[in-house]
Amino acid sequence: MIMKKQLLITALLLMGSLKLFSADIDLSSPDKRIRISVAVKEKISYSVSFNGEAFLNHSYLQLNLEQLKLGANAKLLKKTVSAVNTSSHPVVPLKNSTVKNQYNLLRLDFKGDFSVEFRAYNDGVAYRFITNKKDSITVMSEDVHIAFDSKVKASYLETGGFKTAYEILYRQNDLDKVDKSKMSVLPILFDNGKYKALFSEADLYDYPCLFVKAVNGQQIDATFPKAPLAFGEDGDRSKKILKEADYIAKTTGKRSFPWRFLVITDQDEQLAANEMVYKLSTPNQLKDTRWIKPGQVTWEWWHNAYVYGVDFKSGYNQDTYKYYIDFASKFGIPYIVMDEGWAKSTLNPFEPNPTIDLQKLIAYGKTKNVKIVLWFTWLAVENNFNIFETLEKWGIAGVKIDFMDRSDQWMVNYYTRVAREAAKHHILVDFHGAFKPAGLEVAYPNVLSYEGVVGMEQNIGGGLATPNNNLFLPFLRNAVGPMDYTPGAMRSAHKQDYKPSWVNTMSIGTRAHQLAMYVVFESGLQMLADNPFNYLREPETTSFITSVPVTWDETKVLDGKVGEYIVKAKRKGEKWFIGAMGNDQNHDLKIETSFLKPGVNYQITLIQDGINADFQAMDFKRIVKPIKAGENIEIKMVKDGGYVAVIEPVSKT
Repeated sequence: MIMKKQLLITALLLMGSLKLFSADIDLSSPDKRIRISVAVKEKISYSVSFNGEAFLNHSYLQLNLEQLKLGANAKLLKKTVSAVNTSSHPVVPLKNSTVKNQYNLLRLDFKGDFSVEFRAYNDGVAYRFITNKKDSITVMSEDVHIAFDSKVKASYLETGGFKTAYEILYRQNDLDKVDKSKMSVLPILFDNGKYKALFSEADLYDYPCLFVKAVNGQQIDATFPKAPLAFGEDGDRSKKILKEADYIAKTTGKRSFPWRFLVITDQDEQLAANEMVYKLSTPNQLKDTRWIKPGQVTWEWWHNAYVYGVDFKSGYNQDTYKYYIDFASKFGIPYIVMDEGWAKSTLNPFEPNPTIDLQKLIAYGKTKNVKIVLWFTWLAVENNFNIFETLEKWGIAGVKIDFMDRSDQWMVNYYTRVAREAAKHHILVDFHGAFKPAGLEVAYPNVLSYEGVVGMEQNIGGGLATPNNNLFLPFLRNAVGPMDYTPGAMRSAHKQDYKPSWVNTMSIGTRAHQLAMYVVFESGLQMLADNPFNYLREPETTSFITSVPVTWDETKVLDGKVGEYIVKAKRKGEKWFIGAMGNDQNHDLKIETSFLKPGVNYQITLIQDGINADFQAMDFKRIVKPIKAGENIEIKMVKDGGYVAVIEPVSKT
């Protein structure tokens, strides 16, 4: 009788265990608005609901190794659920000096020495694979299949191949109308008419970048560049891939893989406010970060170093660069860039043009409290990897590295090697021709910015950097990390009046639109792209630009709509800066000032579109007046318009 009872109890326990592992496993966000339901059957699949409504339905994940598919008919051994609520302080706080990291975690351990982790945040979901294998592994492919519960519209960056500079205009289309023979780089935004989801990746190391392909109107799959095996010559700034492997990565068997995440929201402002990449990434790996000084920087390449109003012949020469140093010193700008043109050859990073005495420029800059950032091709750096040691000895502050134009495993590892080696020698890094930020800048905060955007550079000969495209950037590209858009144009025009030039370069958008970029856009190395003479002749706008910090204590996205307009308020100490940008439509907005402290008298200094800015984009108006907490701010933007303000306390009542 006793034996029968024991057998019955054992059978019931086994049945309970089987039921536990066969039933869906649920995980909710701390505020209960987001729920993930994970099913372990033929595949590991998951569904996501938001506010009780289905959003993702039977999406699945699988890591395909050389002789094993992790996730196919997986045997669940253990599940662990935990709650995490921590905070940290970014070394380079582009949004907030304190970041709260609160989520619920589900870890699933499977037979075969692998695990899958899910996180549920109040503003999104994330998952990743973890392997615990003794030897190295070969990853043939990875299934990242996202299935929406209903048809969605996508905002995306279309590319026909894996070689791309990532300087692509945003498109918007129903997902079933997206060209299935092409793909999109990340991040990509999905909209079901009620909710939006920003999809990207974080903590990317020793692994290729993920690209997205449309399956139908409700589903997407991932695709990845193969690992390159052999290279050939391809000019002075790149290498041609001659042979590819049949796998995407060879890597260590004990590791975590990149996070795949979705920021899910019913408020567009949350897309621009999110800090998901920071929260999911490996934290700072540098012991000493005191030398990392984000800041503004002048840039000569956008106008080809053609300065004027001077008594010397301008160009890539000693007198011109001294002029940039003098200008930077006058306005408290800590850096100048010496871009392509400073060196005798793009292949030799050690030899300047004979028109330049680099050591004297470095010494002169030191007397003016201005440091130098030098431009290189990635190939020149790769072929001379001891350059960082030399730059440290010279007293160079940073490097701008260009033309990577790839994101296979080799190139992702190149970024990491550069960040580490540069940090060893106290060198700041700005990547151009670069894929989107994916966490390297968190682990190595000497990486201050990345391009990977249609920025001001595209207005030398093409006029691609329009307000319409600009108004996707805060919600997509800049929403995953720093962005070197290179703002600061002082010749403003509407699209119909724009003319390409490399002498008198122009921007599309009003003057206030251009100024607002310094508050709205985020970069640890924020450019002043225009000719110093143009800044010197207009001190009102220049004094505003150079007063805007690049790091912040607090950021609030007050209003916004993807592709249409945005309003941000950012605090540094006791000062609040406000920046608003609009697309090619008029926008009349009313902003509450509840973020100000009651009982304090403030003064607001604002620059807004002038009364004639609708046809003369250069027109602006500057106003100074008192303001108190609770007062509304009325923002009126013409087409292609903008608005900026600084609010500072005067006295307490």
